[in-house]
Amino acid sequence: MVRLLFITDFTESFAYALLRGIIRYSNQTEQWVVCRMPPAYKRKLGLKGVIKWAKKWGADVVIGQFEETDKVELFRRNGIVALAQDYKSKFTSIPNITGDYIKTGRMAADLYLHKGFRNFAFFGYKDVCWSEERCDGFRQRIEEAGFGDHFYLYDKQVIDNLWYYEAAELRKWLLDLPKPVAVMACDDNQGNALIEACNSAGVKIPSELSVIGVDNDEVICTLSHPTLSSIMVDIEQGGFETAQMAVRMIRDPFFKGADITLQPKRLVHRVSTSAYATSDKEVLAALQYIRQNLDKKLSVSDVLEQVPLSRRLLEVRFKNVIGESIYQYISQQRIGRFSELLLETNDSIQEIAYKLGEDDAKSICRRFKELKGCTPSEWRNQKNAN
Repeated sequence: MVRLLFITDFTESFAYALLRGIIRYSNQTEQWVVCRMPPAYKRKLGLKGVIKWAKKWGADVVIGQFEETDKVELFRRNGIVALAQDYKSKFTSIPNITGDYIKTGRMAADLYLHKGFRNFAFFGYKDVCWSEERCDGFRQRIEEAGFGDHFYLYDKQVIDNLWYYEAAELRKWLLDLPKPVAVMACDDNQGNALIEACNSAGVKIPSELSVIGVDNDEVICTLSHPTLSSIMVDIEQGGFETAQMAVRMIRDPFFKGADITLQPKRLVHRVSTSAYATSDKEVLAALQYIRQNLDKKLSVSDVLEQVPLSRRLLEVRFKNVIGESIYQYISQQRIGRFSELLLETNDSIQEIAYKLGEDDAKSICRRFKELKGCTPSEWRNQKNAN
């Protein structure tokens, strides 16, 4: 039996996703017992007090949000394996549960570049490693695309004041940003705060400001108004790998372990990133109609019925904005929706095709393979295994 003391903020979904991975490992190996301790209690006890409490309780492993001044190596000296959940900075004396933050930032930038944005901003925390690295990845990709002079940063937030922000200063920043602008928030909490600030300042989402967060905390994302798009991170798999490594560290006192790096999995699209950066009203109307009807079998003719333009003129203007034809865009978006349902449900390929109005499952499977390079079943198995 492994006894884990978990010191983190349990008001967020991150901690529970990590625990699900630990429980999955436990179910395959041996029983784990978990004690959840809020960070405020750690601050009250002090690190030495936590170690004393952990030894009395019989903890084998401690996972926690630690301050950079905490002498975390004291855990190992007292016979307890310790791992740091990235909070402000990374440690060298114990393994970190961290993430590929650069890749996450680049993923958000690629989304916005595809949507035609030319103004970009990052909304994050000051002196926090994971926020700064996500910003670096986002900015790097924007600069590579030639828009480095159109990048704006707001990093005046302090993570210790998680639920508070200077409304007047943030409001001024939002109003001064060139529009339309694509913003990456360092996480879903900040994305939610940004949406609230935009609503207060009269900045329209998503037509004037598009925003995406990170972690896909469904409670936060769906309570936001409008709903917040986010980047899903494979936190649960990280929990599994953390538990696996912790057991090895318990059994081998000379094994120091290594950082666990959580990987971004995919974009979860909601209303906050539904707009494209264009003033072409007809193209916007076409895009809106396509987005609202992705679960139906769509044709170019269906789209033309919604827009008072000839097919040739709409095709030209659509391609100028999106970079591909209406047919290509519909096909790509439908396959994207098909991919989401492959991961979000346990339905069969035929059932998902039927939900999308496809009478011939073989047809959409063929288009899927042309786009993805593998069959839907192979793709689903590959993604679920990662």
